[in-house]
Amino acid sequence: MKKSIFYHAGCPVCISAEHDLLSLINPSEIEVVHLGDDKSRIAEAEKAGVQSVPALVTPTGNVLHINFGASMEDVKA
Repeated sequence: MKKSIFYHAGCPVCISAEHDLLSLINPSEIEVVHLGDDKSRIAEAEKAGVQSVPALVTPTGNVLHINFGASMEDVKA
């Protein structure tokens, strides 16, 4: 089974969303990607349709933008 991917940048909004998601979704079914720590994954997130973080990309490719922590432009800076 393909995992959901949760992209975030480490801001307080992102961390709060991460904690909430991991309490709702089995941690073995979600990959958490901190784009501030792993900038090599930014292009992957953008290709998936992520426009801001925090965002959850579902196994079917839907992008769920959760609240607003930072734009991808801010993450790339």
